[in-house]
Parts: sequence; C-alpha cells; structure tokens
Amino acid sequence: MEMIQIVGVGLLATVLVLIVKEQKPMFAFLLATFTGIVIFLFLIGKISAVIHMLEDLAVKSNINLVFLKTILKIIGIAYIAEFGAQVVRDAGQESIAAKIELAGKILIMVMAIPIITVIIQTVIKLLPV
Repeated sequence: MEMIQIVGVGLLATVLVLIVKEQKPMFAFLLATFTGIVIFLFLIGKISAVIHMLEDLAVKSNINLVFLKTILKIIGIAYIAEFGAQVVRDAGQESIAAKIELAGKILIMVMAIPIITVIIQTVIKLLPV
C-alpha cells in the first residue's frame, strides 16, 4: 500500500511538472525537488526501524557497534550523494552531479579505512608464519 502511495505522489508530481515546465521551469524544478524530499521524509520511519533492528542484531551477536555505525554512515553517504546528484541532474548540471558523486565515493573510501584495516589484520593473523 505504501508503494502505491509513493508511486501516486510521484506520478502526480510528474504530471504537474510537465504542465508547469513550459511556463515556469524554475517552479517545475522546485516541485520535482520538493517531491523527492517528501518521498524521502515518508521513508525515514522505515529507515529508522531497519537501523534499530540492525543495532539489536549487532548487540546480540557481540559485533562491535563501531563497525555497524560506520557501515550505516557509508550507506547514508551513498544515498545522500545519489539524491543530491539526481536533483542537480534534474537542473541540467551534469558536471556538478558528477562532482557530487565523486565526493561521495571519496568520503566512502575514507570511512571504510578502519574496516579494511581490521579485515587485513584478521587475514594476517590467519596466515601461517
């Protein structure tokens, strides 16, 4: 049912954007951006539930929460960078969108360093001397 609501909002916004675009392109862009934000806000509750479930699983399985939080931050960076790049693409700025995506990838790489370090240390411990 929720997906039907999201698609309905998206379709309605698309029709409105197409109608408004001919007369007021700036309003059409703002409407498209606002629609994306509304859909994201609609999903925050679901995202929060998933995060709490993953934290509970990590605690029950004695996984260091630092790693889980880092992975969740990485996923958040990926989603935010993608959303930002799509909004900028909608405005016709492909070059800036590419820079946003590059920045997201670099930030993800930086945040992944502690996890990669632990994986490499674990592999080295497993290797025979």
